[in-house]
Amino acid sequence: MASDAAMDSTELKTKELLKEVQIDYSPSFTNLLNDVVLAIKQSIDTIPLDLQVTADLAPRFVKDIGADKVDFKFKKPISIQFGGSYSIRCVAKPDVNVDLFVRLPKECFHEKDYLNHRYHAKRCLYLSVIKKYLTSSPLIHKVEWSTLQNEARKPVLIVHPAAKLVEAPGFFVRLIPTATSLFSISKLNLERNNVRAMVHGGIPQPTPKYNSSILEDMVMEDTAESIKKVFLGWKELGEALILLKVWARQRASIYAHDCLNGFLLSVILSNLANEKQVNNSMKAMQIVRVTLSSIATPGFWTRGLYLKTKDKSATSKEEKMQSTFNLAFRMTRVGCILLQDEATSTLRCIEKCRDGAFEEIFMTKVDFPSKYDHCIRLNFKGNSEVYASGFCLDDECWRLYEQKVHNVLTEGLSDRVKLVRVIWRNTPSECFIENGLSAFSSEPLLIGISINSLEKAFRVVDIGPNPENKDEALKFRKFWGEIAELRRFKDGRIAESVVWKSEQWERHLIIKTIAEYVLIRHLSLPKENITHIVDQLDFSLVHGATDPISYSLSLLEAFEDLSKRLRAIEDIPLKVSTVQPLDSAFRFTSVYPPEPHPLANEKAGRLRLSRFTPSCIQPLEVMIQARFFLEGSGNWPMDEAAIEKTKCAFLLKIGQSLENNWGIMCTATEDNVDVLMSGYGFRLKIWHERGLHLLGRETGNDQVKRVSSVDKELFFRSQHSSMINGLQSRYPVYGPVARLAKRWVASHLFSPCLVEEAIELLVAHLFLKPSPYDVPCSRITGFLRFLRLLSEYDWTFSPLVVDINNDLASNGEKEITENFMLSRKAYEENAQHVEPAMFLATAYDRSSEAWTRSSPSSSELRRLAAYARSSANLLTKLIVEDHTDSYRWECLFRTPLNNFDALVLLHREKLPYPHRLLFPSELRQGIRVARGNPSKLFRPFLLPGDLKGNSKELRNKLLVDFDPLKCFVGDLEASTIEFSNTFKIWYDALGGDAVGLTWGTNSSKKRGREEASKEVKNPTKLLQAVSEAGKGFVRSVYLLKAPRQTS
Repeated sequence: MASDAAMDSTELKTKELLKEVQIDYSPSFTNLLNDVVLAIKQSIDTIPLDLQVTADLAPRFVKDIGADKVDFKFKKPISIQFGGSYSIRCVAKPDVNVDLFVRLPKECFHEKDYLNHRYHAKRCLYLSVIKKYLTSSPLIHKVEWSTLQNEARKPVLIVHPAAKLVEAPGFFVRLIPTATSLFSISKLNLERNNVRAMVHGGIPQPTPKYNSSILEDMVMEDTAESIKKVFLGWKELGEALILLKVWARQRASIYAHDCLNGFLLSVILSNLANEKQVNNSMKAMQIVRVTLSSIATPGFWTRGLYLKTKDKSATSKEEKMQSTFNLAFRMTRVGCILLQDEATSTLRCIEKCRDGAFEEIFMTKVDFPSKYDHCIRLNFKGNSEVYASGFCLDDECWRLYEQKVHNVLTEGLSDRVKLVRVIWRNTPSECFIENGLSAFSSEPLLIGISINSLEKAFRVVDIGPNPENKDEALKFRKFWGEIAELRRFKDGRIAESVVWKSEQWERHLIIKTIAEYVLIRHLSLPKENITHIVDQLDFSLVHGATDPISYSLSLLEAFEDLSKRLRAIEDIPLKVSTVQPLDSAFRFTSVYPPEPHPLANEKAGRLRLSRFTPSCIQPLEVMIQARFFLEGSGNWPMDEAAIEKTKCAFLLKIGQSLENNWGIMCTATEDNVDVLMSGYGFRLKIWHERGLHLLGRETGNDQVKRVSSVDKELFFRSQHSSMINGLQSRYPVYGPVARLAKRWVASHLFSPCLVEEAIELLVAHLFLKPSPYDVPCSRITGFLRFLRLLSEYDWTFSPLVVDINNDLASNGEKEITENFMLSRKAYEENAQHVEPAMFLATAYDRSSEAWTRSSPSSSELRRLAAYARSSANLLTKLIVEDHTDSYRWECLFRTPLNNFDALVLLHREKLPYPHRLLFPSELRQGIRVARGNPSKLFRPFLLPGDLKGNSKELRNKLLVDFDPLKCFVGDLEASTIEFSNTFKIWYDALGGDAVGLTWGTNSSKKRGREEASKEVKNPTKLLQAVSEAGKGFVRSVYLLKAPRQTS
């Protein structure tokens, strides 16, 4: 039943997708197309017969391809007819274009024009004449140059009509020359040399790519006609082709000149139909699946891709050629491997993912930035080395350079990488063929690298051959140069090796170091022309020149020491059985894990303090699970407040015991006990065993209701911490991705909307269910996927299930679905007020009450998704486009302050951790309604005068868990008179100096709205009261947008 429902859902979604991407061949579209084609034909008819055409029309092009004897007298085309997707009614948006085949007349060519690029030169000159006359037609807006499959020596014309259609935005007609029966096919045998300059050691070399380039034009019309016969009247086959185009376009690394295109997909489908592997009874998605299965089969590509026809009795030479000409002659070995990998991955998605993997197959963009762990851009603008040996011989210089870069990186990175993908889409966006081919090097070359495993990627030593193997050792030395050295290893062997020195927290830069070294050494590239996307966002995590994550080892040692001492306590009626860390710093996901503080130390004696000793320390929560000797006597209280007071009494006893037995400093408040030792502060929490027992029971609801809400929260945090710890150990890059995600959320003032546990679960989903990608192995790739998940996931109608340890069986998933449907019953009544708006379910929390029960609200989630979409788009551009400005990268974490209705700016020198402020906030708009002076009562660093005195006095000056921002926001939220129901507060809990305010609340109650309207009639007075509430901490308050008044 479930599988049938999934099939029905997929079929419905597929139909809707086809409606979106198919062209409506309406009379308006057909009339526009016919008018343009007629204008093209009429323009060509105005060209004088026997017009003398010389190289002067495109002199640089002719020179760059090395052609001679290119003059001819212009003759009209033999025919102009529709080809490509339009001829089989399979045009797919957004690429709305129609191909026109222009058959070149034989009279313009000599029988030996297949030699030395003469055909290519005359082909270009023929189009140049047509272009000149097309521009005079009033029905044509403009005519541009482009290329056929990124092949610079095979230009085509792009004709933009003057009239525009709303249903076909960006529509254009492409003029493609064909060369039916132009040359003797035997002269273009792939083993022949037809470019006389292609010589090695005085021996002419075969020119298979060059010969195939001409043969392609010769068989183009007959191939298109054969495909048309197969598709004619077969609706499902056409729909399957459109769906496969959508699939391929979403995967930018395979929809490329050296891999796959729409034409090759139509050939594959045509072959499958002729071989009876697909039939008329199949639905479009069934045909898609068979096609992907064929593509994924290794033997499918062994000999290339040839058109197979039903009719074996071919008449023309071109028709016979179809069965022997490899139509995928541009496909490289790497392109083929990648295509098969993508097809295999998609089939795996269909088997594993819900709803037939519709979202993963057709809706998820698998582009370079999100697919590859490392992206590198090489800038060759003005670099003549690329074409130093000529632009075109057998293959073009850009294709040869792609291969050269691939070979260098593959050898240098060896088993660290699974795949290196090199693509140079070298056709400029504004192409002027007449000016020659040098401009074709202006676009950046893009490299994608998939990591094999992090263990190999982070390896600091590359071990080469034994020095006794002289040939291999010499080859190793020649490749690595002066950094190669002979080393003796612990196991006694001696080998050539290369060492990449780096700190533990810098290991993610090793691949960058290697790639830059080999590219500079072997391609003579300046370092400034190499942009490796790997560490551009590290600025948001580091403090000075160091990532504070480097202190994690000392933190874990301090925690282990604390655990041992807690378990050793015997002088109170409590036995500690388990000590569990709850803070994110222990699971390597804290954005700013604490650094050891010199005053948080149990050792007595003289302290060595730096000039900038922090006056604050951040406590890390630790949960104690213990057995209480009161339990047996029945004296344990049942009231929640009494339970918490009893726990506090026990914690005070624990603190006293630690201080008495080991001299450990403890501080206590009414609610908390903090232990200061080994440079860190630990906040102790007791988990009540009875709470664990009652929560674990499925019956006895009355008892469960008596479980303390604090115990319940501790249970959730305990479960979450354990699971994330396990996930982090499996995926080491999880921590850096989660840290970047948290830093982004806080930077855009979403701290009150999304707690850090929710962010950790969102990032965990990327690792547990990465389809259609592989598991991310770099922080920037993982961060981009996080932004896209936030912005693209269907939060309204789909729960996000994060099953870290595969604890959820079918019953668990069913329970989550029922809970989710129950939460969405209110949607029909009020779509704006759904709780929880973000339904995050786990094995320990199947109703999403732990982390997203009340926030984000629907409006907050929409705002969050909009910001994530904007950041994802910017990050994608920064990766693939030629941007090196660090400010653009910083913009990912700079929030636009004018998006708020009012803004509160804080005194930076009063923040407890000033170094965590990424960018100081300044405002040059709005009305400043209040200004305040900084308080003299608090400073983030101890002054020289404070450093005098003994260690005990100094420790008493240490402020534990002091956060003025938290206090300020808490005062605003707690005020029921001045600020209730008037504005929503946005802030950065990680160290921002701005608090945003937006008018109104999330309350849907009528009374709440009336109160809000009444309160904000005088916004200036209200904001001045906000400033007064934060006196000494608030620097200034600005009114940007006045609230809307209700009648």
